[in-house]
Amino acid sequence: MSQKQQNPWIEGFQTIGLSIALALGIRQFVAEARYIPSESMKPTLQINDRLVIEKLSYRFQEPQRGDIVVFWPPSEIVPGGKKRDAFIKRIVGLPGDTIEVTEGTVLVNGEVQDESYIQTPPTYEQDPLTIPADSYFVLGDNRNASYDSHAWEIEKPFVPEDQIIGKAVVRFWPLTRLGGLD
Repeated sequence: MSQKQQNPWIEGFQTIGLSIALALGIRQFVAEARYIPSESMKPTLQINDRLVIEKLSYRFQEPQRGDIVVFWPPSEIVPGGKKRDAFIKRIVGLPGDTIEVTEGTVLVNGEVQDESYIQTPPTYEQDPLTIPADSYFVLGDNRNASYDSHAWEIEKPFVPEDQIIGKAVVRFWPLTRLGGLD
């Protein structure tokens, strides 16, 4: 019984096509790499850090306070309606929470938050805001140099859940800072 030999060109194109489809599928639905372009998340993240953003966990559970997330910012804050770059910030407020920043302290539902990860305490004030359902209040760890929920001059400075791309889970570059994120 003879077995028909497949053309090596066709076999090569099939392999390349399958590889591309798998790579795009993984990037779209499972995980992707991102880099940090600004100092808004210092000291946790430095400029040019490379991260893995995983996209699966929020399909099964809600984002949690303290998660570092990548998201599409509200279209109202993008000048001239240009293409938006994704932002990376820390979730500070969950749906239903009341957020306030006063005297260098973040309060969530009236309770002072332990934020040992921030660069310096905030030098701004934030009047109490209640976060709507399916939305989050986000701040950079470099509170005074971050364009985040406190600085967005829009009526609802929140990130809708459907605009969250994924959760930052591990830094893979530079190698000297390789590891998980808190």
